[in-house]
Amino acid sequence: MEALTDIVLRSLWVSGSATLLSSLWSLPLAYAMAVSRRLGLLAPIMEALVGVPTVVVGLVMYMLLSRTGPLGFLNLLYTPYAIIVGEAVLITPVIVSTAYRVIRRSVETYGELARTLGAGPLQAAALVLSQSAPGLAASVVMGFSRAIGELGVAFMVGGNIAGYTRTLTTAIALGVAMGEYELAMQLGLVLIALTLAVSLAVRASKRLWE
Repeated sequence: MEALTDIVLRSLWVSGSATLLSSLWSLPLAYAMAVSRRLGLLAPIMEALVGVPTVVVGLVMYMLLSRTGPLGFLNLLYTPYAIIVGEAVLITPVIVSTAYRVIRRSVETYGELARTLGAGPLQAAALVLSQSAPGLAASVVMGFSRAIGELGVAFMVGGNIAGYTRTLTTAIALGVAMGEYELAMQLGLVLIALTLAVSLAVRASKRLWE
């Protein structure tokens, strides 16, 4: 099996990129849902989609990215970029649903107050987002934690190729399949440590923000 450092760095890059990509559409959607009653009807749907198994998302992405699929011409299957896109789709409901609740509370508390004081739409939005920043950061971290800890998407569209698409979760699965339980346990501990480190870093930054 390839070096642990390479697997860790690749996992951080893939999951981090997926989180950033998902945030580009998840946070604006969450804001739109919070300020629009019609779009707010999407909230229960997003919360329900949080529980979709990763293998289902992986299967859908595989069908889309395969040569016979509608996105096959992109030649992304069995590349890190396929994992990034798949994980971005997977964590979208997580980020949207949690960010929506945070922004909705800020809209009710600060948005309406700003409008009664004569603030324009942009000024009210800026106030709402500034007050929501710590909570939004936590939502993004939740998405990252889901991305770095998932297996179905990474395995099905990445192929677990050594030195190219192998991540911590697929390496753990391979270690168990090969009977290398000690190695699999070590990789699992590294995965847990990374998730805790990111969560603690966000908590510390949240306290400084407040």
